[in-house]
Amino acid sequence: MAEVHIIGQILKAVDFDEPHLYCTWTLQSGSAWRLIQGELHGQTHVSANRLESCSDFAAPLDIHLSCAAIQGWPTLLVEVHAVNVLQQSWPVGYGFAHIPATPGAHRLEINTWKVAPNGWWQSLRERFGGGGASLSKTDLLFSGVERYKLQTRSSGKIIADLNLIFRKFEEYGVEFN
Repeated sequence: MAEVHIIGQILKAVDFDEPHLYCTWTLQSGSAWRLIQGELHGQTHVSANRLESCSDFAAPLDIHLSCAAIQGWPTLLVEVHAVNVLQQSWPVGYGFAHIPATPGAHRLEINTWKVAPNGWWQSLRERFGGGGASLSKTDLLFSGVERYKLQTRSSGKIIADLNLIFRKFEEYGVEFN
């Protein structure tokens, strides 16, 4: 079977309004993909962006996958959460990016969005740290089936640095340029 090694880090969050953030991530792939080593999901620590609009995470990723087919190429899903002084958290950004299909070093800039408040009460609650609306099903992130019904607005970006190593793809007739 062909193999993909993903080595890198969730580097930082930029351009978010909230001062204390953490990020949860999940690597999703099709049924032909298997995890050999590593974790398919994780979470960063809480980072504060007091002086600039950048929260540094530097959370490591080290994932080794094998695949029988290239259908269902891996996708990195991220959810950014804000935390207030009462240790309450709520989502402030959702986003995803497909893992690049070429070996080597890559920087992913994952644009995120959040559910827009649909009334003055939700808007007030979001503004003063009580949390905003959230998704009940995260599969809405990458499937557009019901996402068109949501009112959303742009939030910030997650920056991820990835190094990709591909192995044995040429044995199955897959070439990368």
